[in-house]
Amino acid sequence: MSHKFQPALLGGLLIGVLSALPIVSMGNACCCLWVIAGGAVAAYLLQNSQQAPITAGDGVAVGFLAGLIGAIVWQVLAVPLTILMGPIQARITERLLSAGDLPDNVRPIFETLRRNAGFSVIRFIIGGFFTLIVSVLFSTIGGLLGAALFRAKTPPPGPDSQDIVAL
Repeated sequence: MSHKFQPALLGGLLIGVLSALPIVSMGNACCCLWVIAGGAVAAYLLQNSQQAPITAGDGVAVGFLAGLIGAIVWQVLAVPLTILMGPIQARITERLLSAGDLPDNVRPIFETLRRNAGFSVIRFIIGGFFTLIVSVLFSTIGGLLGAALFRAKTPPPGPDSQDIVAL
């Protein structure tokens, strides 16, 4: 399991950093892109660190670990970013709301953004739990996909093979 930690750590860092960054994090709105990519990258790195082909189980394990690490990194980075960016987000949404040009179906979205612009311990706890579940689930899928995509090819059996060919 220790040989899986470094690939999982790097995949988790990818998940956490890209998912916590403002604007860049929108990639997760597209089928959890960064989370799946983090699991796949972890499987890729695991395959590159060994000669033997990795199994689907290896991909699942390293993807799962990457998801755990990614969720922790994501939450650790999200707290200061939310505290720093919250007032800016509130001012931007306030300006958009005061402009009056918003369609009626869009206005409630911006009002919710304005109300939730700051840091909240309750939102952090609930969001952290949700982040953990989503991150682990989708990075495990990414690890499985990565194991299938990046699995090393096994060499064909040589002439010394004891395979019997029926004629």
